[in-house]
Amino acid sequence: MPSLVNKRKGKYYLLSLGCAKNTVDSESMAQILNTQGMRGVGDPESAEVLIVNTCGFINAAKAESIEALRELVEIKRADQMVIAAGCLSQRYGDTLVQEVPGLDGVIGTRRWMDIFDLITRLRKRKHPAPLYHLPDEANVVGLDERGVLRASVQGASAYLKVADGCRRPCAFCAIPRIKGTAVSRPLEAIVAEAVHLQDMGVQELILIAQDSTDYGYDLGLKDGLAHLLDAIVAAAPDIPWLRIMYAYPGYVTARLMETMARHRQVLPYLDIPLQHGHRETLKRMKRPAKVEWVYETIGKLRELMPELAVRSTFIVGYPGETEEEFAGLLQMARDLEFDRVGAFQYSYELGTPSAILPDHVDDEIKQERYERLMELQSAISLKKNQALVGKTLDILVEGHGMGEDESGADTGDVISLGRSYRDAPEIDGYVLVEGELPAGEILPVRITGATTYDLLATVDVGSPIVIEAGQIYGEGIIDIGSVK
Repeated sequence: MPSLVNKRKGKYYLLSLGCAKNTVDSESMAQILNTQGMRGVGDPESAEVLIVNTCGFINAAKAESIEALRELVEIKRADQMVIAAGCLSQRYGDTLVQEVPGLDGVIGTRRWMDIFDLITRLRKRKHPAPLYHLPDEANVVGLDERGVLRASVQGASAYLKVADGCRRPCAFCAIPRIKGTAVSRPLEAIVAEAVHLQDMGVQELILIAQDSTDYGYDLGLKDGLAHLLDAIVAAAPDIPWLRIMYAYPGYVTARLMETMARHRQVLPYLDIPLQHGHRETLKRMKRPAKVEWVYETIGKLRELMPELAVRSTFIVGYPGETEEEFAGLLQMARDLEFDRVGAFQYSYELGTPSAILPDHVDDEIKQERYERLMELQSAISLKKNQALVGKTLDILVEGHGMGEDESGADTGDVISLGRSYRDAPEIDGYVLVEGELPAGEILPVRITGATTYDLLATVDVGSPIVIEAGQIYGEGIIDIGSVK
């Protein structure tokens, strides 16, 4: 009978923390390990190599990553190795071992493609001292990718990374220090991957980068994102939904707006993290401070795409934020009525320019301002959702759950979970539909109710849905041909 040591050999466990961009890097590392004959497993005790792709963006993410690494080090056997990868590794380098004694290897964000090389070195090492692989080269990102697909497929959706790094000077953000400057992937490589994802049956392609609107700047492309959208639409016409994430204020150009409006595949959805609504706060953040541009641009977008859904994120309690400045943020939210808002309390990050600013805001004031912003936005979100009642929306069905009564007990009714064009995965709401719809399909539903963040719906029986015999929808069984 083979020993447990032999059973672990060649197997890896990979835990991915943080954002979707990190998930893409995790998937890419997994592809490299698979091509080298290794196999991923879901149980860390069954693996030879234990990898945590960490997040180090804010203190809470850092704490989560360190805790995950410590847990793996504690259960590690003599024939196992624990590797810290990703943002936390790149940011803190060899000092990470002081936080997590017992780490075997550390690899950063800029050479994730060397993961198997590091494992090979660890297997051959003669002393237990940890090995570090933290070169500074960021310019190889997007070029030396070992032929792997730079995407993370999750059900019928896929995140496709178009660039890495960031050249923006935001005072609160450590990403340029972690990832390096912005480096765009070659347009031809992205388009080829989009075609591959189309062939896999992907229904929603989500383009991501630290700043998607900066795509192509380093390649000498003007309006690079618009060019990329044109190319993907032409090459992969059978992907129904294309979604853009992480647009930077001031770089949503007239060409980009026209391109979004022209292509049916490009969803009328824009995620544009504004971070604040008052000029003086934005100046201290080293962000674009022309508030008038925000009003003008969102107005133009809504003229071109009346159904446009706009998502933004804001930071409350930034150093020096006065009550007047916070009132400016509230006024922007009130005026522009964003469809979705994510709010965060300012997090002190050592090494960022904001860390040395005077007049840090007390935690109690941060919390109070956060609650006021979210109370305002909740009313706006509910109003926008209620306006959709009675309308028909296409949704991408993601899965199923069980209905609950007011006490939280199961009712025995199957509920389908879907997302409309207004809902990006993981961060926005759901459309909850009575009955069991086929997962991975885009289907029309009739909106029957609204909550602050989610919509309620039934199958739109007036729409041409193809039904398999015996599938249950709502309260009855619909046979083939009964829905036209």
